[in-house]
Amino acid sequence: MNEKQGFKSSIGFILASAGSAIGLGAIWKFPYIAGQYGGGAFLLEFILFTILIGLPLLITEFAIGHLGKTYSTTIFSKLSHQKFTNFIGFWGNFAAFILYAFYSVIGGWIVIFFGYYLLIATKITEQNMNFFDMMIQNPLLSLTGQFLFIMITGLIVSFGVEKGIERASKIMMPLLFILFIIIVVRALTLDGAMEGVKYFLIPRFEDLSFKGTLYAMGQSFFALSLGTTGMITYAAYSQKDTDIVSSSSWIVFMNLAISILAGLAIFPAASAFNIEATAGPGLLFIVLPKLFNAMAFGLVFYIMFLLLFLFAALTSSISLLELNLSNVIKNDASKRKTYAWLISIIVFIVGIPANLSFGLLSHVKFSAGTIFDNMDFFVTNIFMPIGVLITTLFAGYIMHKQQLLHAFRKKYGFTHIWYYLIKFILPIVIIIVFITQLYDV
Repeated sequence: MNEKQGFKSSIGFILASAGSAIGLGAIWKFPYIAGQYGGGAFLLEFILFTILIGLPLLITEFAIGHLGKTYSTTIFSKLSHQKFTNFIGFWGNFAAFILYAFYSVIGGWIVIFFGYYLLIATKITEQNMNFFDMMIQNPLLSLTGQFLFIMITGLIVSFGVEKGIERASKIMMPLLFILFIIIVVRALTLDGAMEGVKYFLIPRFEDLSFKGTLYAMGQSFFALSLGTTGMITYAAYSQKDTDIVSSSSWIVFMNLAISILAGLAIFPAASAFNIEATAGPGLLFIVLPKLFNAMAFGLVFYIMFLLLFLFAALTSSISLLELNLSNVIKNDASKRKTYAWLISIIVFIVGIPANLSFGLLSHVKFSAGTIFDNMDFFVTNIFMPIGVLITTLFAGYIMHKQQLLHAFRKKYGFTHIWYYLIKFILPIVIIIVFITQLYDV
């Protein structure tokens, strides 16, 4: 990697990686998935998976990227001197591409909502609270939003993203936390909010299921951007003195914090307004307008939140595009703009069916549900877990132990435990849960 394009500080690397990971995984997806699979039971599984599996795996991906310092489609052969291992990088790139294709649908919703409330709506009313349903039923409007989101991402990436992401993350990520805390405080003061809090925080073990377990594990991968080699790419841009263990711990902490804050914002409000927490992908766009409507200066706060929400989505989409782009241009700046736009256009075309699955193609259902549901399911529950599995097997069985330990800036007492965990325990856990769900045992 070009040293000049790297992150200039550890805090910049941490915040940029956290911004890439947090994105829509924690803010948009976590609340409605938790609502569908048991609330508190899902939360408990998610926390356990994130700490016991997600953290060691994130350290592993950071170690590979930190040691390899090159592109994800060549980094595995560089570290192992075995060319066939590069298929791991190509697998991750494909997963990231499909993820970006359906992720951009939600990014487009945010663009449309932000434009609507900034330029058209003068206040939050019952009529514009129903704006979400109207938007997804209007293919021209929803596709325009998706196109704009992808083009904004492409524009940023075409000019280079490292300095922009790092600088913006240092400002916007703290603001996202602060505004979320304000939203949570207001949500908790609504009448009937405590029922939502109980549903979200108190585990009911009768709600546990194999399917919910797989989704909890998949969400822990999704929320940390594991299994797509995205974190490997970011670690390849890190400084030589970066402490990957400390960085990984902070990113996991911030992801869990944002996920819990998102739940504490959504579930109490959903309970107060008698909205089903299982409402699906549109939950965030249905509940939050009603919550902000109950606040003083609600429209102003909602516009601010949508702006920060858009930023969180963009930091993730930028990393997804940059991951694929970096493997194509291989540090040739003269190719950056051309291929940034070309890949963006291809992503938009591939993402059209996912967008229309909420409207014109809503009747097309198979396997996991709509086209969008299937893209989401296969990336989150198949491609990412397999990506994590083969990356872990690479680290545990192809790389040498001492080679891996060179990635640690200082000695930690648990490094040997971490190594045996990724070598023997985690592959078995991932395989068991993965196969169990596939065969619906």
